[in-house]
Amino acid sequence: MYLTWLFMQLRLLVILFLVGSILGCSGSSSDDDNPITKPTDLEVTVDIVGKNAENPNGDGSGRITVNFSATNARSYKVSFGNGDIKETTSNSVTYTYVGKRTDTYDIYVSAYNADQFISKSVTVTIYVSPALTFADEFESPGAPDSSKWGYDEGTNGGWGNNESQYYTTRSENVIVEDGYLKITAKKENYMGANYTSARLKTFGKFDFTYGKIEVRAKLPQGGGTWPAIWMLGSNFQTETWPACGEIDIMEHVGNELGKVHATLHTPSSFGASLNSGTTQVSNVATEFHVYSAEWTAQKIDFAVDGTIFYTYNPQNKNANNWPFDKDQFIILNIAMGGNFGGNIDPDFQQSSMLIDYVRVYQ
Repeated sequence: MYLTWLFMQLRLLVILFLVGSILGCSGSSSDDDNPITKPTDLEVTVDIVGKNAENPNGDGSGRITVNFSATNARSYKVSFGNGDIKETTSNSVTYTYVGKRTDTYDIYVSAYNADQFISKSVTVTIYVSPALTFADEFESPGAPDSSKWGYDEGTNGGWGNNESQYYTTRSENVIVEDGYLKITAKKENYMGANYTSARLKTFGKFDFTYGKIEVRAKLPQGGGTWPAIWMLGSNFQTETWPACGEIDIMEHVGNELGKVHATLHTPSSFGASLNSGTTQVSNVATEFHVYSAEWTAQKIDFAVDGTIFYTYNPQNKNANNWPFDKDQFIILNIAMGGNFGGNIDPDFQQSSMLIDYVRVYQ
């Protein structure tokens, strides 16, 4: 009896073993028949918002769209090269970089099917513009915006340069029309002077320390014209020139058509001894160009249409060579003749500087 019972128990164990084996083999066979397929053919492209020939790194918004696709992919993971990661089941993601500078990023995209994945990287350079802290687009016709601009008036003894013009606030010399600020130098007898013009300034209304200033302008022409886009230390009344510092972003002499100057005036650099650079610009009087200076605690870069042509970066900075750690204000003017403008063409009648915009980024 005992042997019979034992035999039946052994037989049951054998049956259970065989059933388990069959089921086990059946499960394994099912996995082998339906393996997880690894994604293939991953394609990745990046569209930079505002990218064009003039702005190869974008419009400054920092926005991009990453597009991707892969065979057998069910989801994607995108690493933007700065620590940020997004996961999605779609075929694109948008993202905005911050940082107020130009940086290069390695963007990694991984395509997943369960735990199987492939990855691909794309390198992009993105420009993120600093904050716009001052701007005048000159869209309101009439006199310039008095909340932004004041004036220097008169002759002031030639303004220290033996200049020949009388600065006025008349609409004949300064007006906003057709979307531009128009400063006009004219040959006329006025208040004892033979020429009139205008000189606008942001003194007492806006000044700044460090940043980038851009001015899009079309310059006047004619022998003796001396247009300038420049800045002066706001402390000029207590720290007299040149101790207050002067940053000349753009100066042009009509007697040397197309030659653009950028100059720094400091206690160690003024008069006949100057730190300056020049570049030749085609069609300065018939086409608009963007004149800019990017000013940091270390250096000042001067550019035309985004191309740097001069950098001021003195070693061992001190008050004599670097009075540029305090606020400066903006000045726009056309002088006539003088030490730098030179001889005035006797046939000169009038010419204008048109300014499309003034923008300061910090």
